[in-house]
Amino acid sequence: MHDHVRAARFRRPSRRRAGALAASALAALLFVTGCGVDSVAPSDVRDKAGDDGKGAFGRVDCREAKCIALTFDAGPAEDTPELLDTLKREKVPATFFLLGKNHVKKHPDLVKRMAAEGHEIANHTWTHGILTDLSENEIRTELDRTQQAIKDITGKEPTLMRPPQGRTDENVTKVCQELGLSQIMWSVTAKDYSTNDSALIKKRVLEQSDRDGIILLHDIYKGTVPAVPGIIKELKAKGYTFVTVPQLMAPAVPEPGEVYKP
Repeated sequence: MHDHVRAARFRRPSRRRAGALAASALAALLFVTGCGVDSVAPSDVRDKAGDDGKGAFGRVDCREAKCIALTFDAGPAEDTPELLDTLKREKVPATFFLLGKNHVKKHPDLVKRMAAEGHEIANHTWTHGILTDLSENEIRTELDRTQQAIKDITGKEPTLMRPPQGRTDENVTKVCQELGLSQIMWSVTAKDYSTNDSALIKKRVLEQSDRDGIILLHDIYKGTVPAVPGIIKELKAKGYTFVTVPQLMAPAVPEPGEVYKP
């Protein structure tokens, strides 16, 4: 039920692999919810921040409005321009958790466009390595290389990261604290790594969406980007306002190392 992107070439899953991916997804969910690393809901820290919080609001105050955050992992990729066109047309800000090696480095123009159009740029590691399987130095390399690549393009280092498959532990948390990165999980997943059916992706998102939720999608799969206009339309009709993850938490400011999960 998590982010199952292959680190090397990001081939779309075949039917033979679907069962294995599903089993791996379940294992990832159990890891996140039962690994002993505490998480906090963005709405809780937001509501406790008080009026003197330093977090920047978007178009609305999510303490009052019905907010939801749309996030995309593992890009940019060939379908990202179409996605950015949709978000611009619909005036929807998103949070992009970017991969470094074969994505940020390959599509610097798209990274620059994301930043210019007001989206939040975040870190999804360099090669999509499973951080809990790595040493502290290897974790640091996975994150820091992507930090620097994004900074070289946008002039700004990310303050958010999403660990591949949502897998985190004390070592990951320690390195994130050092690098100034908060860990962002999610509450909605369309499992778009397992289907190219845009109607199904839309249905899954709408069924799981709730106030203060964080939607996980991937702009690297063929069925995902075509599903986004319908998702936006339906959620707007239900009274939702789309915000970035930091805007969802305002006036609180995400803390480095902290794990945030709706």
